[in-house]
Amino acid sequence: MRTHLPLDDKMRRNNKIQTFLTVLVTAIVTYLIVGTNCPLDRHQNTVMLPKEPKHVMYDQQQNEYVYDKDMPLIFIGGMPRSGTTLMRAMLDAHPDVRCGEETRLIPRLLSMRAQWMKSGKEHGRLIEAGLTDQVIDDALSAFILEIIAKHGEPARRLCNKDPFVLKSMVYLHRVFQNGKYLLMLRDGRATVHSIISRKVTITGFNIQSYKDCLTKWNLAVENMYNQCMQLGPNICLPVFYEKLVLHPEEWMRKILTFLDIPWDDSVLHHEDTVGKPGGISLSKKEKSTDQVIKPVNLEALTKWVGHIPQDVMDNIDTIAPMLAKLGYDPHANPPNYGTPDQRVLENEDKIRANADRYAENAKQFMEEPDKQRPPPDAAKPQPGAKEDSVRQPPPNEAVLADYGENQQKKPRINPLNRFGRTRPKNPTFARRPEAPYPN
Repeated sequence: MRTHLPLDDKMRRNNKIQTFLTVLVTAIVTYLIVGTNCPLDRHQNTVMLPKEPKHVMYDQQQNEYVYDKDMPLIFIGGMPRSGTTLMRAMLDAHPDVRCGEETRLIPRLLSMRAQWMKSGKEHGRLIEAGLTDQVIDDALSAFILEIIAKHGEPARRLCNKDPFVLKSMVYLHRVFQNGKYLLMLRDGRATVHSIISRKVTITGFNIQSYKDCLTKWNLAVENMYNQCMQLGPNICLPVFYEKLVLHPEEWMRKILTFLDIPWDDSVLHHEDTVGKPGGISLSKKEKSTDQVIKPVNLEALTKWVGHIPQDVMDNIDTIAPMLAKLGYDPHANPPNYGTPDQRVLENEDKIRANADRYAENAKQFMEEPDKQRPPPDAAKPQPGAKEDSVRQPPPNEAVLADYGENQQKKPRINPLNRFGRTRPKNPTFARRPEAPYPN
């Protein structure tokens, strides 16, 4: 038997439901309008074009650094153990550049997106849900930019070093069209020996097998090298590890010219700034940290010689054909990589004479407590304000401020505009493009 609520109770219940729905719809619509900084339009043949926001960071001296997705970002990648850490340390020594440690997150995000695109079923579900390629690209590029900007100190040129990030080089160029890429290349035999001897775990690599690792090295390097060639010499520069350590000044001048960064001698002395305020920040979690504490040297060039099984060496042409394609002699054991510069020979003498000190420095660094770096301040100081009066944000507070017009006062938005009660003046919209967004 159904019970009937009194009329007053029914009205109160209906009013509560109506109020809840009104608040919910208002919140959603307000979020959409404010979040995109663009008015909504009721026409189905239009798309929203949100303004591209710029953001600003301030360093401890309150210098302003503006960044957005159109800035010339630098991406360093390649196979792990191919010199990516040395490359980023040398660039990090430049006063205009900040790379920082590996994020480890960016390659995973790009890999996840690639899996979505490969699966026709999953891609179809995303499209059906309104998550078009354009939506995903905008969201992913904004997220990646925030990671690169926020995980270290501000700088005129921001750089990311995650080895496998260049597996998505062509896609990254689509969303960061002014970015440039440094592809680190190294003799695959040396790379694989370093992976196995240092127990560097890589998904899909059997680090108990030289043959398996060389086969996987060949596939990964071929993929990244082909993408680099596809983008062309103005966008991607292959950098050979052996040439970098044998001729550091020649190659750093070439690299800085490619990146449109002025020359600075500090890139040849990266070890002098490791761990110092404003200098190079290293991670204890990265396997190369103990090596880049030292100046550029030849120590790792031929460590692999004598360690690769003979049956693998006998079939190296078929196991790793990219060796010959990149210019390495697959049958030379050891190969002749070239003659080092005098500067590098002096570094070798310096390391031998101070071997105990470098070993102690590496040990102390690895025993230091984990870093707790406070973020740079986002609050621009007021004219005449004393240094002590500048707001210092708590560690977990966001340190980036939107940079653009109308930041002080934002117009109040009537959520009922969405339902046609009133229409915003001069709505910003554009016709939906006829062709689909390129893959």
